[in-house]
This record gives sequence, C-alpha cells and structure tokens, in this order.
Amino acid sequence: MANTYTQIYIQIVFAVQGRQSLIPADRNDELQKYITGIVTHQGQKLIAINNMPDHLHLLIGLKPSIALSDLVRDIKASSSAFINEQRWVAGRFSW
Repeated sequence: MANTYTQIYIQIVFAVQGRQSLIPADRNDELQKYITGIVTHQGQKLIAINNMPDHLHLLIGLKPSIALSDLVRDIKASSSAFINEQRWVAGRFSW
C-alpha cells in the first residue's frame, strides 16, 4: 500500500531468572553495548536501554518486519550466551 507509515514503540522488561542480582554494576556498559548490537543487527531502532542488577529495560522502535517474540528471544538467548562466555557469574546465567 502506497504511503503507509508504521510507528510502533515497545517497552520490554525482563528479569534474571529467580530475580537474583547477578549483573555486576561494572559490566553495565558492556552488556548494554552488546544488546544494542543485537537490536541494531535485527534492523530495529533502540531508543533507550537501562539495566539493574536483576532486570533489564529496553525501549525499541519496532518495525513490522519482525515479530516481537522473535526479537526478544534473540536478545535473551544471545545476551545469556555472552554473559556465560564472559563468566560474569558462578554457574549458569539465564533470563
């Protein structure tokens, strides 16, 4: 359809499994940059990102070319793998 414009803003919040405070404060910037790369690579626009030791907030400009569930799945899976590879926590990290 000609002249179609879509503007969707989504706030995404997800927590560390068990709501444990496992994200070290000195790693916030590194985690945020990594997640920014995931969102950008998926062709979406990251407007804001912030994390606490036990959860993460994202504000995304979502294009209709991707399902929200697919984007969140990719963010959670990739960032969990990244945190586990970097060995930021003892044991296994997951959202």
